[in-house]
Amino acid sequence: MSVFLAKLLDEGEGVDGAVASVIAAGRCASARNWVPATSGNFSVRSGRDQIAITRSGVDKGALSPSDILIQPLDQPLLPGSSAEASLHVRLYQDNPDIGAIFHVHSLYATVIARAHAGDGVVTLTGWELQKALIGLTSHETIVEVPVFDNDQDTAALAIRVAKRLATPAAPGHRRAPGYLLAGHGLYAWGSGPREAARHLEALEVLFQQTIVARTYQP
Repeated sequence: MSVFLAKLLDEGEGVDGAVASVIAAGRCASARNWVPATSGNFSVRSGRDQIAITRSGVDKGALSPSDILIQPLDQPLLPGSSAEASLHVRLYQDNPDIGAIFHVHSLYATVIARAHAGDGVVTLTGWELQKALIGLTSHETIVEVPVFDNDQDTAALAIRVAKRLATPAAPGHRRAPGYLLAGHGLYAWGSGPREAARHLEALEVLFQQTIVARTYQP
């Protein structure tokens, strides 16, 4: 088990557990160079109707409890919130099974998203690591990762993302527990911090494998 996942195993439940998991996720992502220059944001559900989420502009490798907001899902964004917090809130509102959302500016996710901005999707198939994504049991499955154009109007972007995720994947395909913003990064989620971390790590490596396979000349 990777250090990234192991640090999220025993953070507990409730507000204190959610805050601890957000801090652990941010620090681990920073150690992987996935959140350079205060980029990225992390959230964990701390109750049915609220989340713990990173403030705007904080160093994810040096998070403390004061860097985490407790955001009600039915209220406007709190002072100090990242503009991208609206993307987290909408996902939690639309899917009560989501317990954690992690957003990073990792190298391979950012590059592959920009390369496929015109396609609106990255497809993955043939990789054993796909089975790290919840519900997938075969490397032969075709996995879709939606790609959206980056947009400084994150409220409008949240609406577009919600509409796209509400539509089914193409026939015979499966939708990944994540999406990409072109030239920006990756959002991945799960039922809790461990699952979100696994999906984040698996997707970044799958993007890396895809990019390397396209450029490798034996």
